[in-house]
Amino acid sequence: MPCSPVAPKEPPLSLADFQNEIYLAGLGGVVPELPADLHRLEEVARTRLTPQAHGYVAGAAGAERTARDNLAAFDQWKIVPRMLRDVAERDLSVTVLGTQMPAPVILGPVGVLRILHPDGELAVARAAKALGVTMTLSTAASTAMEEVAAEAGPRWFQLYWPKDRELAASFVHRAKESGYTALVVTLDTFAMAWRPRDLDQAYLPFLQGIGVQNYWSDPVFHKAIGGPVTEDNRDRALLHWAANFGDASLTWGDLAWLREEWDGPIVLKGIQHLDDARRAVDAGMDGIVVSNHGGRQVDGAIPSLQALPAIAAEVGSRITVLFDSGIRSGADVAKALALGAEAVMIGRPYAFGLGLAGEDGVRHVLRCLMAELDLTLALAGRSTLADVGRDLLSP
Repeated sequence: MPCSPVAPKEPPLSLADFQNEIYLAGLGGVVPELPADLHRLEEVARTRLTPQAHGYVAGAAGAERTARDNLAAFDQWKIVPRMLRDVAERDLSVTVLGTQMPAPVILGPVGVLRILHPDGELAVARAAKALGVTMTLSTAASTAMEEVAAEAGPRWFQLYWPKDRELAASFVHRAKESGYTALVVTLDTFAMAWRPRDLDQAYLPFLQGIGVQNYWSDPVFHKAIGGPVTEDNRDRALLHWAANFGDASLTWGDLAWLREEWDGPIVLKGIQHLDDARRAVDAGMDGIVVSNHGGRQVDGAIPSLQALPAIAAEVGSRITVLFDSGIRSGADVAKALALGAEAVMIGRPYAFGLGLAGEDGVRHVLRCLMAELDLTLALAGRSTLADVGRDLLSP
């Protein structure tokens, strides 16, 4: 009996194939709506977003020196490509804190996203889900966590630890019930820093009722203000939000309480000092994010990338080390990985993508970043994340 011919095995799709899609679309006269160089997103956004929305996302603390230094820090390291390494098949997938990821890229928490696009966090959730990318939802989201969960794929929840301990417990319990699998506790923002771009426009979206949706949908919050938020008690709700947003009295000892309330992985975001990294390990935390909040909190603080190598060398074998602040390209991601991060979080790039093109804009940013990472590592002679180490770089 004659045998049917066996079709040749198709090579697995790679993240870099997004490049081919763009070129093929170009044959039909279609060019991308957004730039492929993610550094340029802010420039484009400045011409299309309202001054208030652009300033809120692009702005940073003080004279914005740390925000600029975050970007410049990547130029202090250069990639050293290796040749003839067989990178025909590549796999950049990774599991971080029990969450499977197609590449070591996570959407970091960005609040008040409805100031950028009417669909806000829902558009971000849909884009991330379509690509299998993990989304970290901010406490300061402009959509309640349950609504976002209904649209999201892999998801983590970021906590701005409020002064009201009962409210904090309610937030983490709601997040657990909604399928958020890791808790990312931002330590560096118990108060908002001096941010001249926002101050010059007297613009704080929370006072306009944007970014308070997790509070206003919370039963503990309702109890504190005498019922659900209405036009009649709106001012009282805002005052209660302001009084409870952050807790400047928190200490390392308070983490024991949080561990009792949350039984999943806990990640501390905002670590820059080696001693704080050690204390996170001693406190039984599961991960840290080496971060200066994109320069939005302490102007003059060290670039996040400068802090990463020593912290990763000291605690990386005992705790998951993540990184944010300044990622704008696949080469940036590669450098952060080589310096010890297991994965990176991005913020401003996808926020600008959202503001410029909604869900499609977020998807464009993610695909660009992951495609460039895939190509950068391949052209440098690395086919898996296990191949990425300090030998990738020269200072």
